[in-house]
Amino acid sequence: MKYDVIVIGAGIVGLASAYRLLEAKPDLKLLILEKENKEARHQTGNNSGVIHSGIYYKPGSLKATNCINGYNQLLKFCDENGIKYELCGKVIVALNEKEIPALENIYQRGNENGLQNLKYLSPEQVKEIEPHVTCIKGIHVPQTGIINYKEVSAKLLDLIKQKGAEAKFSQRVVKIEPRNDYNVVVTDSLEYETEAVVCCGGLQSDELASFATQNVNFKIIPFRGEYYKLKKEKEYLVKNLIYPVPDPAFPFLGVHFTRMIEGGVEAGPNAVFAFSKEGYKKSDINAKELFSSLTYPGFLKVAAKYWKTGLGEMYRSFSKSAFTSALQKLVPEIQESDLVEGGAGVRAQACGSDGKLIDDFLIMQNGKIMNVCNAPSPAATSSLSIGNYIKDKVLQIL
Repeated sequence: MKYDVIVIGAGIVGLASAYRLLEAKPDLKLLILEKENKEARHQTGNNSGVIHSGIYYKPGSLKATNCINGYNQLLKFCDENGIKYELCGKVIVALNEKEIPALENIYQRGNENGLQNLKYLSPEQVKEIEPHVTCIKGIHVPQTGIINYKEVSAKLLDLIKQKGAEAKFSQRVVKIEPRNDYNVVVTDSLEYETEAVVCCGGLQSDELASFATQNVNFKIIPFRGEYYKLKKEKEYLVKNLIYPVPDPAFPFLGVHFTRMIEGGVEAGPNAVFAFSKEGYKKSDINAKELFSSLTYPGFLKVAAKYWKTGLGEMYRSFSKSAFTSALQKLVPEIQESDLVEGGAGVRAQACGSDGKLIDDFLIMQNGKIMNVCNAPSPAATSSLSIGNYIKDKVLQIL
């Protein structure tokens, strides 16, 4: 079984990369391999469904450029393919004077990244948009939207198949062997020959990268994000999306409120160190993965730096009242009884050997193997732009 390109991973980044490649070169013999029995089973299918504007990211970074380009490409793709989305806008609010400089920095970044019509809001103006929010200052971001990324992924897969490519599920990749001018991709049941390989493994991206090179200087540390949902009768407390000012030293956005495209309002997520890469429940433990995380020097440095934050997140994970308290800072009327348990996602956060949580997207090339090593939020919004980047690199290889 010989192919021009094998894409490993049927999350939205892998699918978008395959789609862009086939768009550019329709006669490409392309195969997608996925270890699950369906597309979008992990980060793509368990995120909060937000179309991100690009306001947070350092100007010139891969996150900033790909988010803004990907945003426009995503909307165009949805318009062309009848996928429902809504540009409802969001507010980012400062709760005290200490948060004002960080809020102003976000506003400045948004302007530098080319966002139009950003607006500072007084507490009274925030209440015009979100009547139940208490704050001292806010920003309105009109570009932010809501969507179901599982729908986008399903449509991408459908179009990929229409273009003549294959997708094989329940195929876990266990080895990639470079041989002369081609690669052999070995799964737990079959072997495939290909010229180029694109690894979009999300939570497994460090393992996939290790197949291509000995010099993997990062590790995926899984962080579980747990959600609550507002009871139906309390959904009126949130009109659209309400975000706090994030901790600038920590690559997470803090617990927030998100109206969902299918209806309902989610509250969360927190960011709890997970004891398994696919640890969607508190009880999910993978001893091998846990030991690997806890003995990784980079993670030990992160833990030493953020142990207080980590303990707070863990406490909030086990204490509904603590979770409620965090939400009450944004919407004081919220009561513990208003929240019902929602779902959870696991974020694949790359951690460098230097003890830093890698803040930007990280894409590495080793010969004819491309590895998407770090692609957490806003990767779903950015996916078609990342796919273009991958496409350009792969077409240079072939």
